[in-house]
Amino acid sequence: MIATPHVKLNFGLHVLRRREDGYHDLETLFVPFAGLHDTLEIIAGDDYSRTSAHLQEAYSPAQREQAISPDGKLMMTLARKEGIGWDPLDDLTARAYRLLDTDFGLPPMKVFLEKTAPVGAGLGGGSSDAAAALRLIDALAGLGLTDEALAGYAARLGSDCACFLYDRPMFGTGRGEVLEPFELPSLDRLRIEVVVPEGISVSTADAYRGIVPHLPAKPLRDVLAQEPATWRDDLHNDFETTVFAKYPELGRIKESIYRQGALYAAMSGSGSALFGLFRA
Repeated sequence: MIATPHVKLNFGLHVLRRREDGYHDLETLFVPFAGLHDTLEIIAGDDYSRTSAHLQEAYSPAQREQAISPDGKLMMTLARKEGIGWDPLDDLTARAYRLLDTDFGLPPMKVFLEKTAPVGAGLGGGSSDAAAALRLIDALAGLGLTDEALAGYAARLGSDCACFLYDRPMFGTGRGEVLEPFELPSLDRLRIEVVVPEGISVSTADAYRGIVPHLPAKPLRDVLAQEPATWRDDLHNDFETTVFAKYPELGRIKESIYRQGALYAAMSGSGSALFGLFRA
């Protein structure tokens, strides 16, 4: 089975308060963006020779990493043009398999993940891959899990992971894992362009350093109900203050998006990707 997990954009992101568990309460609107995506294939069974040939053959050995779990049940292959800088068995898709395997005793599976969406850009590509893996594994193993159950597993993998189970805007609170559908009629009138600066990767831990949690002057829901033309003044991503201070080039890119005629421009998540909203 093959899926094409896409990225998300954050329309507003407020860091409200620090929690006793060390995380932060926040509010944001997760908006799916299909213009950037990975390709994920999962095959059940222990025949590790079967996979989509075009996915394997498109990458040189230097661009692929492969590993088999100690129990022999999971074979992970990652491919990325820039190369893979992490252990395939540490990938969130592998963690999704192990999470379900612990509860349900899954059959052996082979996972092939082609990484084409930007990594470390605040677009949630890894979380999207993990959410797609949960759905594919559920279908392949015949687990019959509900969306609510899948969202529970997704939340254990990452704060923004559960939003990718829904192909629609979702309003996130808590750590980002408490979700509810959100209607954004203005989205149909907008064109989205995403800019991913080369050579800048922002760690979430670095983005949080220097953040001062606070309640916004206007609740995010109220701002999103306004016309997009007003968002430039009222719709904020709290991470921009700390991230732009460390990477001034990102602030300059945001201003260049406005010069191109955007109604609204912002950084997504903790960066480094930025996006602009233009009249369609």
